[in-house]
Order: sequence, then C-alpha cells, then structure tokens
Amino acid sequence: MVNPDQLTLRSPAKLNLFLHIIGRREDGYHLLQSVFQLIDWCDTIHLKRISENEVRRINPIPGVPPEQDLVVRAANLLKDFCKIEAGVEINLQKEIPMGAGMGGGSSDAATTLIGLNSLWNLNLPKETLCALGLKLGSDVPFFIFGQNAFVEGIGEKIQAISLHIPEFLVIFPNQGIATARIFQDPELTRDHAQITIDGFLASPLSFQSNDCQAIALRICPEVKQALDWITQAVPGSQPRMSGSGSSVFAVLDPKTDTATLENLLQNLPKGWVGRVVRGLNKNPAYNLTSSD
Repeated sequence: MVNPDQLTLRSPAKLNLFLHIIGRREDGYHLLQSVFQLIDWCDTIHLKRISENEVRRINPIPGVPPEQDLVVRAANLLKDFCKIEAGVEINLQKEIPMGAGMGGGSSDAATTLIGLNSLWNLNLPKETLCALGLKLGSDVPFFIFGQNAFVEGIGEKIQAISLHIPEFLVIFPNQGIATARIFQDPELTRDHAQITIDGFLASPLSFQSNDCQAIALRICPEVKQALDWITQAVPGSQPRMSGSGSSVFAVLDPKTDTATLENLLQNLPKGWVGRVVRGLNKNPAYNLTSSD
C-alpha cells in the first residue's frame, strides 16, 4: 500500500569530465567551467513526515554535527524559507564516498530539497530550489537542475547538455581531500582560458584537464596511485580526477571487457573502493517513490 507520508529517493554522484578554473571573484569564490556527468553510483534517502515540528536525522554520520549535516541544513533551510510548521525524519544510506569529489553531499542536499518540496506539498519551481541550494554548496543547483550540464560561474550558471551514456571506471583511494584545501592553495591555476559549449561539443574528448589535479597530486599521494592503477588496468585510457578529488576515473570504450575489470576491482588495495558505473541522463531523485 502506498504511503503518502513517506518517500524513498536515489541520490546520484557526478563526475567532472573536465574542470577549468578561469578566475576568482572579489569575495574569494572561484569561477569555473566544467561539464558535469551524472552516474549511477547513488545514495538512498528515506523521508518520513512526522507530527513533531522538527527535522530529525536518524543514523547520523559519525563526527558530523547536525549544524554541518547537509541534509539537515537543507531541510531546515526549506522550512524557514517557506515558514511552515512541518517535520521530517531523514534516513540517509551512504554509498557515495565522502571527500571524493563526486558531489555526494551536494547531491544528498539537493535530493532532500526535491523530496521535501513534494512531501510537504510546497510546489516550488526548480529555479527557487536552485537558489536555495546555492546557499548550501556550489554543486547543489546542478543536482536540482537534474540533467547533465555545462556549468559556469560558481556553479549557478547551468546549461543542459546532451551526452551519450558511456561506462566509466571510478576509483576512490580511501583518502578524502578537503575542497577548501585545494582552492586555498596559492599554486592553483586560476586563469585557464575560457571555452564555449560549442567548442566542447565539437571535440569533447579533447577537454580532459582538471586544474585541481596538480594540487591534489602534491598533497595526496593516493591520487597518483589510483591514476596509475587505472592506467595499468585499462591500457590506453586517460584517467583524471573528478572535482577537487580524490576520486579518479576513466571513460571506458564500449569494447572494454568489463567482466575482467570487475575481477580486477576485487583486488584493489585495502580500503579502496572502485566501480564500473554508467552515465545517467537525468537525476533519478525526480523519480519520487512513495514508501509503505
């Protein structure tokens, strides 16, 4: 039996197919250009309406206080913005590694906003949700937008882009990197030449650089180890880092023997996580599913 007071949603990760830092605003925020690709590596979020006027997080992440928990912050932000007396119980089942540069926390915040917009019958448009999401993090609007995109500015300028759906090999070497550590580094490239969306579409495989990668290689040796692992596992591939790291990935040729890759992934170094994943065209969080 369908229960209108509960929702279960899948919250996807993303990969940065390239990442260019093209400038820095006076307030310190960096200006970027990137193409964001959704992938089927997902967290799961269960939302349950409760009678108490509070946001209740069950199974919280150890060491993350509620005021820093993005799903709690997202729910409270929406409550305050709409000035409503409503309550929710949030159960987040994490699969996307933290500190991996795959946007897991941002995606979870976006999914919470998407789900509560429905559960609380708010009917806010995507544009409003995106504006709220930007207060939580620069990647949140992309996940609310819900499609693969050419992203500019500080993450708020989003243009839908049509990408074929390849498979990717993704490795997280069990060593997260704080985004702030990367963007505060004085050696970070901040003047990459701008490109156009048409330029990318004309030759997408020629845009593979990540301006954050050089800094990550210096402060996190595991990034190089993961890049080397992929290079050996998939000869001829051109692996690179996603976002501010530390996950790395390679686009897989359709002829790649993924069964052999899956076997290799069983022998990753201790603590590492690796998957063969598929690209998605749309954010599955919008496939709202009522729970029993």
